[in-house]
This record gives sequence, C-alpha cells and structure tokens, in this order.
Amino acid sequence: MPVKVLKNEGRELRIRVVGEGHTALQMFRSRLNDRDDIEYANYFQNHPDLDDPELYVRTAKGKKASKILKDICSEISKEFSSIKL
Repeated sequence: MPVKVLKNEGRELRIRVVGEGHTALQMFRSRLNDRDDIEYANYFQNHPDLDDPELYVRTAKGKKASKILKDICSEISKEFSSIKL
C-alpha cells in the first residue's frame, strides 16, 4: 500500500493512500477513533475513479500522529498474519 505524505507536523498527519478504497481506510479510521489519544481521524475520497483517498489524523497534545499510525499498522499486520486458512 503506497502512501504519499501530504502533511506531517507532529500532531497532524495527512497522507494519500494509493490504490486503496473504503474498506482499508475505514479500518484505519475506526481503529484511530477508538484511541483516547486521537482527537480526530477521518478519510476523504473525492472522485473514486480519479483520486486516491486521503487519511487525516490529529492527536491529543504531546502525541505524534505518525507514531500512532505506525503502531496501528503493526497491530493490523500482526492480526492478519495469524489468520489460518
């Protein structure tokens, strides 16, 4: 999942997620908003065929948005790696 960082300023992070849709972004948004150290998290998709979606995260004071997003990526990766088919 390639990403392009549009803004990374401590408490605020905005990334464009290339080639993903609602399913993946909804999972990130839901997990971010479940955390107490997140003030706001949402994703935006303009035109579904022309624009890649963007994820925006704003954390509570003193927390780094990029670190929290990396932690969530690790948690999701661990969960999916343990799936047995």
